[in-house]
Amino acid sequence: MKNKFITVAGIQSAVSADLKENLINTVKMVEKAIQEGAEIICLQELYKTPYFPQYKKEKKDKYFETIPGESTRIFSDIAKKYKVVIIVPIYERDKKGEYHNSAVVIDTDGKLLPTYRKIHIPQDPLFYEKNYFKESENGYKIYKTKYGTLAVLICYDQWFPEAARSVKMLGADIIFYPTAIGNIEGVDEHEGDWHDAWETMMRSHAIANSVYVVAVNRTGKEDKLKFWGQSFVSDPFGKVIKRASSDNEEILIEKIDLSKNKIIENEWGFMRNRRTDTYKKLL
Repeated sequence: MKNKFITVAGIQSAVSADLKENLINTVKMVEKAIQEGAEIICLQELYKTPYFPQYKKEKKDKYFETIPGESTRIFSDIAKKYKVVIIVPIYERDKKGEYHNSAVVIDTDGKLLPTYRKIHIPQDPLFYEKNYFKESENGYKIYKTKYGTLAVLICYDQWFPEAARSVKMLGADIIFYPTAIGNIEGVDEHEGDWHDAWETMMRSHAIANSVYVVAVNRTGKEDKLKFWGQSFVSDPFGKVIKRASSDNEEILIEKIDLSKNKIIENEWGFMRNRRTDTYKKLL
């Protein structure tokens, strides 16, 4: 089978209260990733804003953007100039005045592809996301780009195998997971290692669906949350082939071979041996 190499990148950054500074910093990191050969670049969840859902009642209107808006204009120009694909996760207010945790995929010609809006929304201490984000009813999406067919699932989506299987069935070769997750100051992780569970879930999605996974997490401390970074790229058999550090801003960049997906899928038979007649309870 012929190799199909592409270079993916994730922008792992720490976020301040200054939205303009966060934007400028991210633009610099994206341009550096392009200089290093990146062809598909993914930013982290809510890349420009602090993780405000850790508070029950934050003034959300200072954080939203529209589509199109400032972020999409800037990154559309960059995508078109350098012929790259950029995934831009933002806090969106739509034309109806509803708020979403969204990701805009910008193609190599600078065109905005249909927006993906986060489907699974958590509501837990310091993750009060239902106070700020409407649960999407627009479904899962795939994006057929020059470099490969990709899907975007956002943070809490990563815990649900149904989401990963859905985008696989739609044709995705890579799943990008822009994320904002870490440890809570003073909370005992009595269930076990949260980070290990987080990474294990996404690696399992890679294996079960014979796809590459690129998880892009923020780093740094924001009030009671210590984001653990450690963005990573997993191959379609669950091997982490590149991982960022826990504490530093980094460009996670890796060349991957999409032909490996079909090799794993054919050899292990996870798709052809499915027993859909036994899955009715899932509906």
